[in-house]
Amino acid sequence: MPDFTHFSVRPLAGAIGALIEDIDLQQPITAETIAELRAAWLMYGVIFFRNQPLPPAEFQAFAEHFGQVIEYPFINGLADFPLIIPVLKLPHERNNFGGIWHTDTAYLAEPPMATMLIAREVPPFGGDTLFASGYAAFEALSPAMQHMLSGLYGVNTSAKADTTKTREDRIKGSTPDKAAQAYEAAHPVVRTHPETGRKSLYVNFGHTARFAGMTEEESKPLLDFLFAHQIRPEFTCRLSWSAGSIAFWDNRCVLHNPVNDYHGYTRLMHRVTLQGDKPR
Repeated sequence: MPDFTHFSVRPLAGAIGALIEDIDLQQPITAETIAELRAAWLMYGVIFFRNQPLPPAEFQAFAEHFGQVIEYPFINGLADFPLIIPVLKLPHERNNFGGIWHTDTAYLAEPPMATMLIAREVPPFGGDTLFASGYAAFEALSPAMQHMLSGLYGVNTSAKADTTKTREDRIKGSTPDKAAQAYEAAHPVVRTHPETGRKSLYVNFGHTARFAGMTEEESKPLLDFLFAHQIRPEFTCRLSWSAGSIAFWDNRCVLHNPVNDYHGYTRLMHRVTLQGDKPR
């Protein structure tokens, strides 16, 4: 483990996830601290902070230390901070936003590099988020399976996200002009991380419909195996939220799943996404 000098790091599970402690994000942050935070993020895939009640301006400014904050194409942002989107489930609602295992907007040609989420209001119980390591999933496959998958591309489509209700925004119709569009992109099933050089399994149940050049029927048996394999418990960690908690995950090698087990309560998060590149 690297020697982190500006904060403490407490790993939360064997394959993914770490809690960053002994840091106050409301105080000025040096370039050295940001560099160490990025190193921890790249190492653990997702990092968490507790008790960091950053108002919107400071939350966005913190995210901008790591990349360009971009517009999420399907939901209107906050009135004063259009790049921050509210992720809200109200007591009468049954579907939660993105409530299935997925990586964010894999159906775009350049999916986001990362997502940062801060909790504003949480239910008295439930509403946890699960995370899974694409690195661990790929590395646990047999050499023969790794070799076969390395030549395949997965076709990701927003139409599947509609079917699985991972686009709550389309149900709500918040931006009907954009939500009416269908998005589709083919990406390598085995993705090489541009910063770490590690390979990860890059398919997800929420968006990946088939392999390029194959029908959905032909693709289904192998995809079903991969979807089940990549979320094996030993590849995952779990975050229980409290107000002021922050999660920052690498969308290039991490899946997530917000658990929908808090009907009758409000859960409000603020989210930003960071500009990514074309998966290779």
